[in-house]
Amino acid sequence: MLMLRRVFRGKFVDGLKSTFEKGQLHLSGNRALLAEPKIFAAWCRPLFRKHWIVYSKPPFGGPEYVLHYLGRYTHRVAISNHRLVSFNDGQVTFRWRDSAHNNAHKLMTLSLDEFLRRFLLHLLPKGFVRIRHFGFLASRQPTQLLPLCFAALDSAAVQTKTAISTAQDATPNWLCPKCGGPMLVIERLTAAQIQLRSPPVALRATA
Repeated sequence: MLMLRRVFRGKFVDGLKSTFEKGQLHLSGNRALLAEPKIFAAWCRPLFRKHWIVYSKPPFGGPEYVLHYLGRYTHRVAISNHRLVSFNDGQVTFRWRDSAHNNAHKLMTLSLDEFLRRFLLHLLPKGFVRIRHFGFLASRQPTQLLPLCFAALDSAAVQTKTAISTAQDATPNWLCPKCGGPMLVIERLTAAQIQLRSPPVALRATA
């Protein structure tokens, strides 16, 4: 949290100065004196000596909740069929949830024209899509990028199979001290990785 408030403070003050230099910061009334560059710089200087308070709220429900929440907008229409109650004499009745009164379920009746008007408000304008793909899934060059990805995956699979078969066919350099069988190399660790995986110093000392 300490680093977060320092970074936020720096970016906020930097953005404030940038806005001032571009002439986009409107100062009037008792703040009109800050329009002078020297006065504004002197006013900004103490901001770095203050401890800013930044509140970062944890996410709700975890990643499963986020996917469920976004799924309502990406894979559903404006109103589902089970919410439609009736259609009589040009009037549409449907269920809705009143969030201002403890999410109470209520009924609403609208004319056909008004119902269609509200429904069409949820349609995206021309050129907009609900889900945008980036990287190798982007829609600009899928015919060029996807074959390269598949080729890279195939070559990686061939290299892996070749390395395994070579290791199995080669004469074993190590034999198991218990059963005498050949020992295959599964993974090679660097000195740093060995140090990280080794037991704590206190445990080795007691052993």
